Amino acid sequence: MGLIHYTCVQGTEFGGKTVGHGTNFINTAHLSRACLSLKRGNPFDPTPAKRRILQTPPLQENAEAQIGFLLCKQLTLYSVTPLYKFSYDRLQEYSRQLCFVIAAEKQKRLAVHVEGDLKFKATFSLVSALKTSEEDQPGVLIQVTAENPGPKVVWMGCFCCTCGGNVLDKAVEDFTCFPLFLVNGPESLSAIIGTWLQQTFDCSFSLLTIRPLNLAWMAAMWTGYKMERHKGPVELTFSVPGTAQPLNISYAIHPEDAKALWDSIHTTKQEVRQEQVDLFMDGLCSHFYRHFKIHLSATRLVKVSTSVASAHSDGKIKIHHSSYLVEILALMTELAISKIL
Repeated sequence: MGLIHYTCVQGTEFGGKTVGHGTNFINTAHLSRACLSLKRGNPFDPTPAKRRILQTPPLQENAEAQIGFLLCKQLTLYSVTPLYKFSYDRLQEYSRQLCFVIAAEKQKRLAVHVEGDLKFKATFSLVSALKTSEEDQPGVLIQVTAENPGPKVVWMGCFCCTCGGNVLDKAVEDFTCFPLFLVNGPESLSAIIGTWLQQTFDCSFSLLTIRPLNLAWMAAMWTGYKMERHKGPVELTFSVPGTAQPLNISYAIHPEDAKALWDSIHTTKQEVRQEQVDLFMDGLCSHFYRHFKIHLSATRLVKVSTSVASAHSDGKIKIHHSSYLVEILALMTELAISKIL
């Protein structure tokens, strides 16, 4: 293979501190009934033997402007139980309520630390570009803007249920299913907004961590996506267990070599199978062992980075290009649904 890079990192916690936002609120009977209803109709296997390759239509002409907020930012993933009494017709009212909440917290100086008389504006808006079929519903974007000295978005969160139409059919009355919530912004605002959302819609948020098995799926599937430009290496980061200090191994493969390996394994057109993912990872690990005599099978995969996107086991992703945004969000939605059921 054309490019192999090996790095040991000692004494540094890879990925930084895991963020907690006080997200364990008491569930009500309504919420329990909603989750039970979804569980009975769950179309997703937590560990599927195969995944269908989505055939998604091209993004609309104005979609780039709508989804730009999701690109090239580190997004923290949360799974969310169904929202009670949420209404698309009340987005302006939700915006006003959240503005009042942030202003009150700022005045109390409990969580928002700012200089001078900085004012915040909160807005809820629809993201129709995330509606890819009649069964889907548009996403909901929440933005907090600091208004002076000039407008600047300081926090954003996005609810979505991309390609989750089958789950929506099973949701009980008065509940709206947005299983995936993506966040970018300071922890102080995340804590305030997360608390308000949970109290307002009787829902519960939990950090969506990603297991090594699903990271391997991402490595294989994202390697297979065709990129005409901006090709970068496929990078895998492994955590070595049982060491006195944190120790990571970083392994980079030339994108064309990685794709050639995947193309030689992936012979099915409409789906990706678990055995294909296993063969892909085994091939990469065997190649690494031939060079360095290190068994990566004894380590834990904690991060995957490709030209399309990167993901970390601690629940953080970065989407580099819009070309496969729907496919990436659909996979994350699937993982979020499997966690709340």
